[in-house]
Formats: sequence, structure tokens, C-alpha cells
Amino acid sequence: MPDMQELQEMEPSPVEETPSQVRDGYFDIEKSSSSSPSNGTNFLGLSNQHGALYYLQRIQKYSSYTFTAFGLAHITNTSIIPLITQSVPASEPYLLLTRPYYQGLPAEPLLILIPLWAHVLSGIAMRVYRRNLNAKKYGDDEESEKGKGYFSNTFWPKVSGISKLGFQFTPLLVGHIFINRVIPKQFPGGSSNVNLSYVAHAFAKHPAISFAGFSAMLTVGCFHMTWGWAKWLGWTPDQTTAMGGERELAKKRRWYIINGLAAALTALWMAGSFGVVARAGAAPGWIAKQYDEMYRMIPVVGKWM
Repeated sequence: MPDMQELQEMEPSPVEETPSQVRDGYFDIEKSSSSSPSNGTNFLGLSNQHGALYYLQRIQKYSSYTFTAFGLAHITNTSIIPLITQSVPASEPYLLLTRPYYQGLPAEPLLILIPLWAHVLSGIAMRVYRRNLNAKKYGDDEESEKGKGYFSNTFWPKVSGISKLGFQFTPLLVGHIFINRVIPKQFPGGSSNVNLSYVAHAFAKHPAISFAGFSAMLTVGCFHMTWGWAKWLGWTPDQTTAMGGERELAKKRRWYIINGLAAALTALWMAGSFGVVARAGAAPGWIAKQYDEMYRMIPVVGKWM
């Protein structure tokens, strides 16, 4: 038995992660504790047996499935095929062949835009929802009196490593979409002007910006997606079921495996993008002039391009 003087009294604080009981409505204050949940549905056709967090979690999870399918097609066209052909002109027909399947209606909204924003917004909504649950459970009146306000760190759930990567990846991905989808639509031919030569021209004329931008996007994106899938599959270090001294060893093993897979995926994508596409050189003639005009429309850095 430890000596009483060695014990330290701790003030109560919100849990870092929402307990599993939330999924069963344990902390759902909107439900009456004296009555069992209804088995009916609301006006949206959603079951009254589950709270908002249940549906937000599933929106975030299943939206990543759809976006992953697009990611597999994209890495094939922009890295794997160029690696096999070792030529940008020989790789272009494969990109043009698959473009109608994820550019235009209805494929682009269903495979890219809707899943992307559903994933991002559901993640933000879950953080707000969990913050409000913590505030109601532990009481935010005292915090308000101290003047810390709604955005005090007291009740907000801890930001996981996966979420931090997601917050960094979002602006990089939005910028990539803007350069490759929004800007080309302002020119004759629209998105038909965008191909591997469009990317190669940027590397040839503006190597520093191109390498920095693509390196950041590919690294952050591959690590976010790899760790995200590890979480969905229950393979993250914190999800190990090992106990005792074996638990720390299992956590380290999983950490190295997941990061190794993420690094391998990043290296594969960079091998085709940097090793083949980036070395293809600038576009010729009037096509080069049009590409230069497109890149000058990029906010902030466009005036130096």
C-alpha cells in the first residue's frame, strides 16, 4: 500500500478521446435516462437509436472509401504508368482514357468533391460535438466566468496525429484542385489542356516551387491516408489488444510498420512523378505560352511564375 503522503489529489478534466459508450448514447444528454431509445426513425429516415456522433463517424469513414478509389486511379496514372513506360508521351493516352471516369458529371462530384468535403466537414463537426458533450458533462459556466470563452482548450478533445495531418493536407489538396481544375476552365479547351505535360512544364520552368509543393502534398497526404486506413482497420498502436509489457512492444511494432508503409507509398508516388514526369521538360510553342498564362493565375506565387 502506498503511503498517503505520496498520493496527489487531481482535479477532474475531460477525457482526451470520446469513450466508446458515446456510441451507445451513454453521454447523450438529449435522451432521457429514464426511458429507452426509440426504435423509430426521424424525418430524415435516420434511426432514433443512434446519436449525431454515430452518423458523423460513418460519414467520415465511408467518404474516405470513395476518395481512396480515386486516389488509386490517380497514383496509377501519374506515377505507376510513367514508371513502367519511362515516358510522358507514352503515358498520356492512359490518363486521357480514364479522365472521363473522374472528371465531369456525375463522376467528379461523386468521387471527389462530395466525399472530400463530407470527410473534412464531418471531422470538424465531430470535434465541435465532442467539445459540447465535454462542456455539458463537466460544466462550462465556471470557464465562461473566467473569460476563456468557447474556444478554450479545456473542453476540446485532443487533436490526434491523423487529424493534424488532415488539417495540413486539406489546403494542399484544395490548392492542387484549384491549379488543375479551376484555372484551366478559364482558358479555351478547359481541362483538356491539363495532362502530364502540364505538370512537367511546371517542373521545368519553376522547379523550386513545384518540388516543394508536390513534396509537401504527397508526403502529408500519403501519411494521412495510411494512418487513416490503419485506424479504420483497427491497426493503430493505441488499438492493440496486447496487455502488460507486450503492449508497448506491440505499439512500437505497429508504429514502425504503419510509417514504413506510408513512406513506401510516398516513395512510389514520387518515383513516377519526380523521376519521370518532372524530367520530361517544358512544353513547346503556343502550348507553353498557354501553360505559363495558367500558372500566372495562381494566387500569391503566380506573379513569380
